Amino acid sequence: MGEHFDPREARSADERAAWLANALPTAIAAAAHAPAQAARLAGIDPAEMTDRSTLARIPVLRKADLPAAQKAIPPFGGFVAAAPGSFARLFLSPGPIFEGEARAADPWHMASAFFAAGFRAGEVALNTFAYHLTPGGWMMDHGLQALGCAVIPAGPGNTEAQLDLIEAFRPAGYTGTPDFLKILLDAAEKAGRDARSIRKAMVSGAAFPPSLQAEVKARGIDAFQMYGTADLGCVAYETAARDGLVVAEEVIVEIVRPGTGDPVPDGEVGEVVVTVPDPTHPILRLALGDLSAVVPGVSACGRTNTRIAGWRGRADQTTKVKGMFVRPEQIAEVAKRHPGTGRLRLVVTRDGEQDAMTLRAEAGDANGLADALAASLHAVTRLRGTAEIVAPGSLPNDGKVIADERPVA
Repeated sequence: MGEHFDPREARSADERAAWLANALPTAIAAAAHAPAQAARLAGIDPAEMTDRSTLARIPVLRKADLPAAQKAIPPFGGFVAAAPGSFARLFLSPGPIFEGEARAADPWHMASAFFAAGFRAGEVALNTFAYHLTPGGWMMDHGLQALGCAVIPAGPGNTEAQLDLIEAFRPAGYTGTPDFLKILLDAAEKAGRDARSIRKAMVSGAAFPPSLQAEVKARGIDAFQMYGTADLGCVAYETAARDGLVVAEEVIVEIVRPGTGDPVPDGEVGEVVVTVPDPTHPILRLALGDLSAVVPGVSACGRTNTRIAGWRGRADQTTKVKGMFVRPEQIAEVAKRHPGTGRLRLVVTRDGEQDAMTLRAEAGDANGLADALAASLHAVTRLRGTAEIVAPGSLPNDGKVIADERPVA
């Protein structure tokens, strides 16, 4: 399992650190030419931003905030210095969020992910991601062509025509959602059509539960998962080692405590924050709203970059209590006021006919801490609740800081 598409995938720690030390200052200096980025970077010297620890000084930009920012300052919210005409393609993704595609051979850095999934030059690939308005289809198309594959730009739907294409061109690989792969395979089986040429797949855009993985595998298809977004392209991808998702060489992934920009220890679940230090279109600490965790160590496949555990849920846990919103950022503020605590979790329940809040906090010394936490909770949220001290390490490592346990209807 030592074969890689890009030699950088096997870089040493020193080589990777040298790349960061060069790429980060250049990208941050370029980003400062955009007005909204310049405001984020006020007081930051790009020359000092040479590693992950200094990168963490930049405030996170939440993907959920982009639609409002872009509406106020169209088209890119002041976060992109380049003019729309400098891009190869312009998109409107769900949100709505406006995005541009760089003029490059593989602008969404997808080729390595396809190679890891077994795709090879000279093969035919069926691409069922959409090409209309959103970048998904183009992302995959670029990566497959950079790898040397011929692409069938099928897009989603129109199952009968897709089966015609499969029987005519005999694609070896499929890319699209796992759900649509099942739809195609079921339709082929029901109609007596031959889809047996497909022996590999790279899937994304929807959950791929173990039951569906087993079904696809039983049908002779080796399927791999890719985690990416319409803003960034490939963030991380699965390899033959099946030991987590390896982060793409072009991006930097941090896992931070939800509601903050503070990195968490390896293995702890938190929010995914991504930086792309590309000076032509730098993306700095974009918080995606997804939960994951860093997998310690190096993959058995020989790729040396950071690995993440895959999708573990959503980080946006904002909930309404007694008619007021309580946000993860507020629980993070309570934690800052009590630095001796470990994980905190606000549990929202019903007490009689009223909402009730209990803040559970990990701590070794409970002397007076519960009352102090309850007071801080009230000061920060303007809502009254109780606090409960629990043993260190006893709260689940699932990234949740707010758990809404009220009964549904």
